[in-house]
Amino acid sequence: MERKNIWNTYNKEQLMELDRINEKYKACLDAGKTERECVELGIRMAEEAGYQSLEEILSSEKKLKAGDRVYAVNMDKMLALFRIGEEPISAGMNILGAHIDSPRVDVKQNPLYENEGFSYLDTHYYGGIKKYQWVAQPLSLHGVIVKKDGTVVKVNIGEDAGDPVFVITDLLVHLAQEQLEKKASKVIDGEKLDLLIGNRPIDAVLDEINTEGKDSDSPADDGDAVRGEQKDAVKANVLRLLKEKYGMEEEDFTSAELEIVPAGKARDCGLDRSMILSYGQDDRVCAFTSLFAMLDVTEAKRTGCCLLVDKEEIGSVGATGMHSRFFENIVAELVAATEGESELKVRRALMNSRMLSSDVSAAFDPMFAEAFEKRSSAFLAGGITFNKFTGSRGKSGSNDANAEYIAALRKAMDDAQVAYQFAELGRVDLGGGGTIAYIMANYGMEVIDSGVAVLNMHAPYEVSSKADVYEAVKGYRAFLKM
Repeated sequence: MERKNIWNTYNKEQLMELDRINEKYKACLDAGKTERECVELGIRMAEEAGYQSLEEILSSEKKLKAGDRVYAVNMDKMLALFRIGEEPISAGMNILGAHIDSPRVDVKQNPLYENEGFSYLDTHYYGGIKKYQWVAQPLSLHGVIVKKDGTVVKVNIGEDAGDPVFVITDLLVHLAQEQLEKKASKVIDGEKLDLLIGNRPIDAVLDEINTEGKDSDSPADDGDAVRGEQKDAVKANVLRLLKEKYGMEEEDFTSAELEIVPAGKARDCGLDRSMILSYGQDDRVCAFTSLFAMLDVTEAKRTGCCLLVDKEEIGSVGATGMHSRFFENIVAELVAATEGESELKVRRALMNSRMLSSDVSAAFDPMFAEAFEKRSSAFLAGGITFNKFTGSRGKSGSNDANAEYIAALRKAMDDAQVAYQFAELGRVDLGGGGTIAYIMANYGMEVIDSGVAVLNMHAPYEVSSKADVYEAVKGYRAFLKM
């Protein structure tokens, strides 16, 4: 197959749309660095486009009809959007599925400690990462603290210009002779990925308060008792700051979900501004482009769905992963609200559906050409990527799409003038990866992996092509109209 860089195929109007989509995409990356933030953003965008909460619709006992647009949420970490089509849901849906979790470092439930005058948060990394990539760079803290009374407090520290940032420290090169002799997987141990968050003891703060002449009710009046006597004074100061900002006690860490991610915004990459450098493009480059397409397509014969899920990076497990029954339950509710309750029709709806399991693919990197088989690799600026199968080595753990479905997709993409390519993830015996495709294929529906090729997959910063982002939106629109 002929490979070409698609940048030279665009006219002025297309380039303007490409720029508009990518600016919107970068803004979404900045606003959605965690699953909860992605769901919150997705709901806001959906409601602005006329979508209504399915829960509210069902509570009012309304029936759904063609053209209605609804969304459903699962534990604030999973979002499904549906546009009801002209055909019955039992005839099948066109489903865009992507995941909104990304590799990161999570804060443990008993994390705060002090060691030799430094205060740290103990951590546990999430997903497949090269641990050495996460040290010595600015990091931010995102998530929620849930109090015993049910109050949810949002946390976002390190993104605004005036915010402090955090860091995971590394050993200076002057003393790193033994470290540099280790395997890359052992250079940084998981237990050493702890986040440095403070160095100032509470007594220094109290001295400053006294100097500024605060009123006599302030804790500084006990300065002689506290100054120099406080155990773990740096930790105590961190707790004081958390109490002031979030009303948080140390025990509240046990019911908090705090994620450590790279600080900073998505940026144009390259002198030609042809690429985007950002955290979390696996798989939010597919999630947000799917969402854009879903909101753009307002009419189609078949019911359209955009499904954004959690936990893919750790096996799609748990109540918010694709292995949960959330999606199946929501489809049952939709069938009941359109065709009447019927378990058989629910099964027909799932079996008769088509899906693009939208996940990133590995872009060919000439700096590491030995890891790829060039003829079967995806290239940046090559268009949306289809992976007939994923898995590893002998296609283990793979969904393998059938030829008839691929032919139908080729026609749909060609008719809509979408640039696309077919690829595998690296050399056959070297490794591989998995997606949510095989889970949905268990229903008997047609599924294929598709998405955007990225460089640096699973690194703190990944690279995508603006042209591929644009083609993904076009391709997802075309699929929803199939």
